[in-house]
Amino acid sequence: MKYTVVINKSEYGYDAHCPALPGCHSQGDTFDEAMENIKDAISTYLHMIEEETKDSTVYQVEVSV
Repeated sequence: MKYTVVINKSEYGYDAHCPALPGCHSQGDTFDEAMENIKDAISTYLHMIEEETKDSTVYQVEVSV
C-alpha cells in the first residue's frame, strides 16, 4: 500500500508523520533515514492495529464534511 507522508527539516534533522495514521510519527538525521524510519513506523502501526482488532467487530461510518 502507499501512504502519504510529510517530512519536515528541522534543526535536529528530519521529522516525519503519516497523516492517514494518527500518532504515526518518526524522525531521522537525514531525509533518507527519516523515510526508512517512517516506513518502519507505518508497518509497526498497521501490525498493532491488526492485533488490536483481530477479535473485534470493525465498522465503517460515513461522515459529511
